[in-house]
Amino acid sequence: MSEFWLISAPGDKTNLQAWERMNTVTSKSNLSSNSKFHIPDLKVGTLDALVGLSDELGKLDSFAESVIKKIAQYIGEVMEDSKDKVQENLLANGVDLISYLTRFEWDMAKYPIKQPLKNISEALAKQVTQIETDLKTRSAAYNNIKGNLQSLEKKTVGNLLTRTLADIVHKEDFVLNSEYLITLLVVVPKSSYVQWQKTYESLSDMVVPRSTKMIAEDAEGGLFTVTLFRKVMDDFKAKARENRFMVREFYFDEKELKCEKEELMKLASDKKQQYFLASREPLAGCLRIISAARDGLSGVRHGAAARREGLTVLLCLFSQGPLLRWLKVNFSEAFVAWIHVKALRVFVESVLRYGLPVNFQAMLLQPNRKSVKRLREVLNVVFKHLDEVAAASIMDPGMDIPGLQLSNQEYYPYVYFKIDLSLLD
Repeated sequence: MSEFWLISAPGDKTNLQAWERMNTVTSKSNLSSNSKFHIPDLKVGTLDALVGLSDELGKLDSFAESVIKKIAQYIGEVMEDSKDKVQENLLANGVDLISYLTRFEWDMAKYPIKQPLKNISEALAKQVTQIETDLKTRSAAYNNIKGNLQSLEKKTVGNLLTRTLADIVHKEDFVLNSEYLITLLVVVPKSSYVQWQKTYESLSDMVVPRSTKMIAEDAEGGLFTVTLFRKVMDDFKAKARENRFMVREFYFDEKELKCEKEELMKLASDKKQQYFLASREPLAGCLRIISAARDGLSGVRHGAAARREGLTVLLCLFSQGPLLRWLKVNFSEAFVAWIHVKALRVFVESVLRYGLPVNFQAMLLQPNRKSVKRLREVLNVVFKHLDEVAAASIMDPGMDIPGLQLSNQEYYPYVYFKIDLSLLD
C-alpha cells in the first residue's frame, strides 16, 4: 500500500508507553509497519506566528503535492515507449520514495534549523514554485515539438489521395524542366487497374503512349504516373475524374520535398532526444556521467527509434535526454521539499496541540490495505486520552466538535497527516 500516516503524540513517559502499546498491537496483528520519523529541534517563535503558519503550510502541502504529481505524470508522457519503467524513475535523493520516507533525515544544508519556521516555509515555497514555473516552460517546448511532429506524421498516414508523397516519388518518375510536357500522378482504384491501362492514352489528345507506371500501392488503389502535353492537362483531368481516376495536385519540387523530409526527421529526433541522448563520448566518459548524475539511471540501455519513412536512428544510449533528466532531478527536489513541508506541519501542529516545551514523538505508519479501519480503532483507543471529544467523534461520525473548524480536514486525538505515494494515478 502506497499510503502512509504521519502522526505524533506527546513524548512524555505516559505517552511513550502508549507508543509501545500501539507498536505491539499493530505488529502482532499486522495492521501496519511503523518507524520513527525524526524531526529536528526547530525554532518555535510566537503562538500567533504558528497559527498563521499552520494555514500557510496546509496550502503549501497541497501545492507541492500537485507539482510532484504533474512531474511524475509528465515523466510517464515523455517515457511513452517505456511506461512500465516510469515508477523506477521516480526517486528521491537517489533512492525509491518509500525508502526516502521511512529513513527521512532533515536536510540541514538546504533548510538550516536556526532560522525561523516562516523562513524555512518561504524557502520551500520558493523552491517548489520555481520548479513549477520551469516545468511549464519545458513542457510547452516539448509539446510544441510533439505537436508539430504529429501534424507532419498525419501526412504520412491515410490513403494515396491524402497522404504526403514525399517518401514515395522520385525524380526519375517525372519529366522535368520541359516547356511542353508534364507528368501527372493519378490514383486508380484497384478494381480499375485494367480499365486504366486500356483507356488512359485516349482520355484526351496528346497523351504520351506507354508513359504510365505504378509507383505506389495501398489497400485501396495504386498511384500511377502519366505524361502528356501541358495544353491538354485540364481536359485530361476532367475525363479522368469522369472515369473515377483522381489526379493528385502534385508538382515535383526536389528542394521542397527534401525540406519536408528533413523537418520530419528533425522533429522526430528532437522529440526522441528529450528522452534519449545519443552520446558519442567514450564509454568511460558516459559511465562518469551516469555515476555523477545520481538520478537513478541503473545502466546503459540500447534502442532504435524509427518514426516514419526512412527515419531509422540507431541510439547508443549512454545517458538520458535533457527533458527526462531535468524531470527526474526536479521530481526528486520537489518530493524532498514536500516531505520537509510534512515534517514542518507535524512540528507546528504538535506544538499547537501539545504546548511548550516542545516534546513530542512523530511516527510514520504504513497501514495494511485490509486493516485501515482496525488500525484507526487501535489508534483511537491508545490515544483517546489526548482528546476525549475527538475520540468520541470518531466513534460517532455524526457528532460535531464544538468550536472546531478544520475545513473538512480529518481530525483525530493525535496529530495526523496522510502521505499518498500513488503519484501516477
